[in-house]
Amino acid sequence: MATFLHRLGRLSFRRRRLVALLWAVALAVCALAAAKAPTAPEDAFSMPGTESQKAFDLLDRRFPGGNADAADARIVFVAPEGQKITAGPNRAAVERVVADVADGPQVRTVLDPFALAGAVSGNGTTAYATVAFTAVPAELTDAATDALRDAAEAGQRAGLTVEMGGTALAPESELGGATEVIGLVAAAVVLLVTFGSLVAAGLPLLTAVVGVGIGAASIVAVGMSTTTVTLALMLGIAVGIDYALFIVSRYRTERAEGHTAEEAAARATGTAGSAVVFAGLTVVIALAGLSVVGIPILTKMGVAAASTVVVAVLVALTLLPALLGFFPRAVLPRAARKERPGGGEHHGGERPSRKRPRADRPALGVRWARAVVRRPLAVLVLAVLGLGLISLPALDLRLGMPGDEAQPTSTTQRRAYDALADGFGPGFNGPLTVVVDAKGAADPKAAADRAGKRLAATGGVTAVTPAAFNEAGDTAVLTVVPATGPSSGATAELVHDIRGTARGLAADTGATMLVTGTTAVNIDLAQKVNESLPAYLALVVGLAFLLLMLVFRSLLVPLKAALGFLLSVAAAFGTIVATFQWGWFADVLGIEQTGPVVSLMPIFLIGVVFGLAMDYEVFLVTRMREAYVHGERPGAAVVTGFRHSARVVGAAAVIMIAVFAGFVGMTDPMIKMVGVGLAAAVFFDAFVVRMTLVPAVLALLGDRAWSLPGWLARVLPEVDVEGEALNRPAPERQPAPEPVGV
Repeated sequence: MATFLHRLGRLSFRRRRLVALLWAVALAVCALAAAKAPTAPEDAFSMPGTESQKAFDLLDRRFPGGNADAADARIVFVAPEGQKITAGPNRAAVERVVADVADGPQVRTVLDPFALAGAVSGNGTTAYATVAFTAVPAELTDAATDALRDAAEAGQRAGLTVEMGGTALAPESELGGATEVIGLVAAAVVLLVTFGSLVAAGLPLLTAVVGVGIGAASIVAVGMSTTTVTLALMLGIAVGIDYALFIVSRYRTERAEGHTAEEAAARATGTAGSAVVFAGLTVVIALAGLSVVGIPILTKMGVAAASTVVVAVLVALTLLPALLGFFPRAVLPRAARKERPGGGEHHGGERPSRKRPRADRPALGVRWARAVVRRPLAVLVLAVLGLGLISLPALDLRLGMPGDEAQPTSTTQRRAYDALADGFGPGFNGPLTVVVDAKGAADPKAAADRAGKRLAATGGVTAVTPAAFNEAGDTAVLTVVPATGPSSGATAELVHDIRGTARGLAADTGATMLVTGTTAVNIDLAQKVNESLPAYLALVVGLAFLLLMLVFRSLLVPLKAALGFLLSVAAAFGTIVATFQWGWFADVLGIEQTGPVVSLMPIFLIGVVFGLAMDYEVFLVTRMREAYVHGERPGAAVVTGFRHSARVVGAAAVIMIAVFAGFVGMTDPMIKMVGVGLAAAVFFDAFVVRMTLVPAVLALLGDRAWSLPGWLARVLPEVDVEGEALNRPAPERQPAPEPVGV
């Protein structure tokens, strides 16, 4: 591996103009293809195999043209203090708003609250109108939403309190734009401090932008929706900077040891590039493993992000050595740049001085590694206990999909939610849609009536609407209003109770009853994630274990890496639960409402953090193993690994923490949760697990950490990540034989 990548790095350095041109052409072609590609429709969320999805599919077949995924809105009217919404002037104002909304674009139907049973609260102060659109939320035009808001403002001018909720007014995603700019600025500052050179700081940013640009443009060009680009952008920037950071750092080390610019670039690609290849493979495994969950949109996001990571690896192995050929001295530290070259050098570089630097005080990373190696057991116990304590809140983890109740009180969605809860009860914000398939029943109407009676008699149900049949008369829809809110555990139990009742209905009448709706979908999603999590962890951790065993030729090092990852993820979940469920530091972070953790958060967090954690593991431990293979004792090898890699790994972690922490300032609670979770996970994994637990465990294991059973050592192929072959005379580096005269 190292020998092949050494040759690739040397070739890229020598043919730097051609390599740079090829990557520029690739970027331009992908950008042009993305610009000319038709706008792909947003991916519809689906969960094959779940009852809620089966019910949606049945509705689409039995109610043609109904478009179960179409956008909807709910307009809530509250009368002035001391008045009734049914009073003459108030009623007239409501009817004017309803008429204005009905005339708006893309509106299919508007249900007048005074013509609909149950749409006026029992105390007569609150009413609501339901708006159904002809398009899905992603395809609503600005004119449609503007007309909705204008009508609501007209009602407010008439003296009513008018608020709105529903999918038509779902807040737009804030991922993108300013967040990526903040992340790049933070990365630039950290890189500049780390390298002390504008060029050295700029190369990782440039290669990351090229890689993520090609990856994102390719995703759009092949017809994937913009939703799938989100994860690709986030991880593409992250790993692109990390990989280039590691190779540039190794290049500077090789130059300091007296190698020419060409040889230093080749050696950096052969050694650090080998670590990049295997780190990239672990990330690809984690992302491709998202297909285990069985949610199509998650599978697409994983595949798209994995392809972007592959591009980032290729850019780091080819474009970066080529750019080093253009700037052989500009990436060096300031002191090395001030030294006058002692002689010329072929291929665009100068031969640096071989004078050794004076013995300065050891770097912080070296001092920390020595301290850990001196007291490994105490450090190990303290770190594990600390992470375990932080992980305790994770035992109370509840999954769900926070709705409008989690929005800030400054939004109309949250105010509409509160007004409905006050006027009609908390369960009114999370109604259940029950579909009765009476095609196999002898009397479909009687079957639907019996279903309604059973539903009304179920504990936790406050209201059931009459059955509404399709034109064929074989399918009915009923709406069930729970007594508890949509994110309540009691509502989830109610859904399971109703599904249990459905079995009895099928036995009595031959009709099938299915439960769906937003609340039921969220409950099914949480259950599906919980069921998929063990298989996902087993797949990702198992494959990564085999890969790391191949890299480090050890059983204990991969085992330690996997256990350390589980500790950091558990601590991150503990932080999320304590913050978003229990409300710790909620005021500081601007969290106005506690509630369940977003259902997709565990899978998403595990996938992203696993990839970054294995990056740090490979980068840090590879230098330790390299020192050990070259003859150093285990404790000294740990210190040497820190001397060469701690600063780089620390800089990469700080960049990622800064990027993810930028999400905390967003107003969307889901994005805020992503920011807190990822920032906490990277902090725990990089600074507690990789830089504390790893050296402590390796110091305790000693030589055993780097050993393999004899039979396994003979079976595993030798990949030479440490670049041992580069220290042996290679044919291409031996002097050419003298010509022989005839």
